[in-house]
Amino acid sequence: MIFDDTQCQLGEGPLWHPLRKQLFWFDILGHRLHTKGHHWQFDTFVSAAGWVDENTLLVASARALLRFDITTGAHTEICALEADNSVTRSNDGRADPHGGFWIGTMGINLEDKAGAIYRYYKGELRQLFEQITVTNAICFAPDGKTAYFTDTPTHQIMRVSLDPDGWPTGEPTCHIDLTGTTFRPDGAVVDAQGNLWSAQWGAGRVAGYAPDGTFIESFNFPADQTSCPAFGGDDLTTLFCTSAGVGLKGPDQGKTFATPTRHTGQAEHQVLL
Repeated sequence: MIFDDTQCQLGEGPLWHPLRKQLFWFDILGHRLHTKGHHWQFDTFVSAAGWVDENTLLVASARALLRFDITTGAHTEICALEADNSVTRSNDGRADPHGGFWIGTMGINLEDKAGAIYRYYKGELRQLFEQITVTNAICFAPDGKTAYFTDTPTHQIMRVSLDPDGWPTGEPTCHIDLTGTTFRPDGAVVDAQGNLWSAQWGAGRVAGYAPDGTFIESFNFPADQTSCPAFGGDDLTTLFCTSAGVGLKGPDQGKTFATPTRHTGQAEHQVLL
């Protein structure tokens, strides 16, 4: 069940690269990008990625979106991301089925409603939603017609329709309502059948919900602060999950986990620069 023994302060953003058959993830507070047996150190927060080609990732940092070369570790700036705002950093993000990349920001010290969600698409970075405290659960239905996200303190995962180019249309509505429960929705991913899998911070689990929002089943992990899931492995039926060790003691807090499932994930979508 333990995929990697590295204890991250704030493990996040797992990405199964479909060409390399390799998992990447971040320790946001440690300023590191990880893969099994290796890591790359940055000089600021890094939190999420999408794949561009076999050897290139788009990496979200506190102040920019970066083009990152896996083979050399070199990176160059693609565009600024709230570069003039010292209060915020990047957080959750994921590529959409249209080739865009969604990225959320949040206050470094959890400042109320300091964050926003943006989309980078073919050279343009556009703000989509604002006044969000903790951006999370950015993920997409397989048909590319629906996006999901959450502001974790609200306990609600929202859904919004997308146009043929992947831009939101209309106002977001509540998809999964966890108010009144102890489940705090963190990162999420949607599988090939349209089921949404939500890492629930503080609960040590990833819970699955059908396209109509009804609960399916959950997978438990030996770390309390489960932060983000990803499907991977040769047949995309392995569920990976990052966790955060910050503020906790215990041998498995902050580690990255993997478990077999009866569900099949979507291959992560390619980012079109």
